[in-house]
Amino acid sequence: MAKRKLIRVTTSDISLDSLIKGQLKFLSSEFEVIGVSNNTGVLEMVGKREGIRTIEVPMHREISLFSDIKCLWLLYRLFRKEKPDIVHANTPKGSMLSMIASKLASVPHRLYTVTGLRYQGANGLFRTLLITMERISCYCATKVIPEGEGVKKTLLEDRITSKEMHIIHNGNINGIDTTYFSEQATIEQIKQNLNLSKETNSEKARDLFRESIGLSKSDFAFIFIGRIVRDKGMNELTVCMKRFKAEKKSMKLLLVGRFESELDPLDADNEEFLRSDSNVHFVGYQNDVRPFFIAADVLVFPSYREGFPNVVLQAGAMGIPAIVTNINGCNEIIKEGFNGKIFSSKDVDALYEKMNWCLNNKNCVKDMSSQSRKMIVDRYRQEEVWKAILHEYRKLLK
Repeated sequence: MAKRKLIRVTTSDISLDSLIKGQLKFLSSEFEVIGVSNNTGVLEMVGKREGIRTIEVPMHREISLFSDIKCLWLLYRLFRKEKPDIVHANTPKGSMLSMIASKLASVPHRLYTVTGLRYQGANGLFRTLLITMERISCYCATKVIPEGEGVKKTLLEDRITSKEMHIIHNGNINGIDTTYFSEQATIEQIKQNLNLSKETNSEKARDLFRESIGLSKSDFAFIFIGRIVRDKGMNELTVCMKRFKAEKKSMKLLLVGRFESELDPLDADNEEFLRSDSNVHFVGYQNDVRPFFIAADVLVFPSYREGFPNVVLQAGAMGIPAIVTNINGCNEIIKEGFNGKIFSSKDVDALYEKMNWCLNNKNCVKDMSSQSRKMIVDRYRQEEVWKAILHEYRKLLK
């Protein structure tokens, strides 16, 4: 009996590569899976890794009427040719175009997973346009899947859709590989990277890695991982760091990611501070962030908007508590005082208070660390998320 056909669509191959890594290979045991996205250079690699067929469609995140109409036509022709049983999309542009095209092509099951809502960070006519795009995507979908409870609530409150919505498992699009994101696996990688003997214990390996990136054994280190932009609350975090410096508080910030000065720049003096201050250890973008989690004590993540942030899940899996804003996703992963601290978005004083509390209550931070991994393993283990998605597909096709 021939397998049913599933087409998964993201705007960029980078999203296919990172957001749903491993999931397509898992689903291919029961479906003929096709990955569709723009090709920035990793699409072929994704196809080989996941063992699936991939097709390039030149979609772009930016809005361009001519190119978007062309992509819509290409997707329509693709769906008419392939005749999939399910088209499942995430990421805003790819979702809107594929939901319209799959509806026009009479694909029976059209799933849209709603992650971050871009319009929440926009104003004026651009916000209205982004809201309209979300409404079109939801209208054309036969099933709308919010990534978390916060996204579901926002979709209803902002009247994006009135369709019945159910979250898959406990939320998140792909879950966390808790074997890969673990202290044991990371310590082994550190030993390999630093050419340490197998007999080196975990504490010694951690201390040597911290030393290699300029942290001493006694430094209390906060960590931020992500795009270093205004939208991630980095201006507020910088103001807090300046305040700690003025008060001569002993702490460090480990900064992992890229500045995006053209797309979403920080205030000029704040970017300069983060690049040059002795209390900030800027290490740039890293393919493997696990050793940097091992080197840190607390994740600080002051983002303005999220869907269901992977970095907070990853930190938890690594046994790192987090200071997060009271926004979608973050407030579903972190429970105040249990595995982290929560504060109001854009509130510099509140962020400073939470960070200062961590500095002054290091034993409590260790207690939160001990709870962090269990929370992730119990609720967001990758295999369980994949099984729940497969179960959802089976229900649709009965």
